[in-house]
Amino acid sequence: MMLSALLLGASAFIATSVTAAPEVKLGGTTLVGRDVTGLKQDFFGGIPFAEPPVGQLRLKPPVLKTRLSSSTFDASNFGPACFQSGVPVTAMSEDCLTINVFRPSGIITNASLPVLFWTYGGGFIGGASSIYNGSAIVAQSVARGTPLIYVNFNYRLGPLGFPQGQEADDLKALNLALRDQLAALEWVHENIGLFGGDKTKVTAFGESAGAIMTSILFFNSPLPKLVRGVILESGSPASALTFPATRREVDWQNFVSGVPHCASTATSGHTFDCLRTANSSDILQGLLNSLAQSPEEFPFDPTLDGPGGLYPDLASRLFARGQFARIPSIAGTNLDEGTLFTSRAISTEGQVRDAIIANFSPPIVSTQTLASTADRLLQLYPDDPALGSPFGTGNETFGLSSVFKQTAALQGDLSFQSQRRSWSQVHSRAGVKTFGYLFTEPQPDLASSGLGVAHGSEVTFVYGRPNTITPTSTRLSSLMIEYWVSFATSLDPNDGRGLERPHWDQYTPDKEALMQLNGANLTLIPDDYRKEQIDFINSIPEVFHHRRRAV
Repeated sequence: MMLSALLLGASAFIATSVTAAPEVKLGGTTLVGRDVTGLKQDFFGGIPFAEPPVGQLRLKPPVLKTRLSSSTFDASNFGPACFQSGVPVTAMSEDCLTINVFRPSGIITNASLPVLFWTYGGGFIGGASSIYNGSAIVAQSVARGTPLIYVNFNYRLGPLGFPQGQEADDLKALNLALRDQLAALEWVHENIGLFGGDKTKVTAFGESAGAIMTSILFFNSPLPKLVRGVILESGSPASALTFPATRREVDWQNFVSGVPHCASTATSGHTFDCLRTANSSDILQGLLNSLAQSPEEFPFDPTLDGPGGLYPDLASRLFARGQFARIPSIAGTNLDEGTLFTSRAISTEGQVRDAIIANFSPPIVSTQTLASTADRLLQLYPDDPALGSPFGTGNETFGLSSVFKQTAALQGDLSFQSQRRSWSQVHSRAGVKTFGYLFTEPQPDLASSGLGVAHGSEVTFVYGRPNTITPTSTRLSSLMIEYWVSFATSLDPNDGRGLERPHWDQYTPDKEALMQLNGANLTLIPDDYRKEQIDFINSIPEVFHHRRRAV
């Protein structure tokens, strides 16, 4: 969804250029990149940042690779995507842990430019760095006089990135994709100076799964040594369904049963040795089988990995104990986060109530409490189309049951709005500089389908390619890049450089304010929408962080 323009953009910049190919010396290897046509930028892509995670390195933490063995390396294009569904086999590889760099042309080695480091979204089962062409961001950074370097990378997906089940837990093979992310950041720390970047001025940003992954690293990782700022687009630690790995044993068994060489071991509890001897094509079959057979839409979320792990406990408990990094951040959401994750077939409040009760398992409260919780949620989110999501669309139901709008409002607040508000409040009360936003720009291409300002719809604006090109949307896109670049270069979206824009006030306990990102009304708003509903959700976080799947 929403990324066709970015795919086109990623291909367009690879057009043939008569300019001499840029080069960077990485140890004893000369990286030969490509000129970004017409933009005075250099691109270096497909650079391995870890050893190939195949064979005996499959299902293990990444082995950082900061140097290459060849004398020259063709870095003129992106590397292949990691294994996933819906991508041509020829565009994927299990050997996919590569990193990419966009930089202004002609900079000196010791330019010490700030760095924007992107982690893509895709439900932990999809996505690729090649979709995200950072050239518009770099171009605007140069035009405003605060040049920066843009970096993105690939991480392992599905069961290869987020193994599930008791065996994975016992072998401490959980959250491998989070470790891929850390390895990519460590590569930046070691090597970005060779491209003219400053390793002490890295801002990590990401959307959806990418934001969730980045935010989880606030708990028990070396993130504070690797970045100085973070931008979270539609994702907080508890936006994903937080379970111990044992909860999704069936998904792991579905994966193994789809690997022809290892299918007989699927329920044995001893699958890793066999999986490490399988070939990559068989591993891909298993991955596709696990996605097709899963009882959940997103079966390979990050998992709780206990003391010493990257995700040692529920986010609410870690926040309450003050066990999180103090890193300045921007955190925001879109107006209609829940529409994309709500079944269009839902039609009765009874279905919603039953789903709430079922989805809050494994219960840490009594069944009676779960039932009363469901009843209270249905009171707070009534079956009234004028109050549902897409918000601001009155009694229009888009040919669906009115319960769709009721459920979408509830789902968006449970997974995204409540968690973003909690993030902003926790960090501001701890004295950490943080800024919040609500993206409300209308999306004409989504309006008739009932998706509204849906999850993911801000991404094309951040990358300078809004889906619908109008003077208003184009200006909003430019101003969003201004804010993002300003934060990356100064840890403040209000650096006084570039295009004139409204002042974005810091989120504080005394002034809980958000920037409304809307081309027709770019302004500060109070962070008090649906206060009663979100206060209720955030008052019992342990219950809501144990739900089974999207309502």
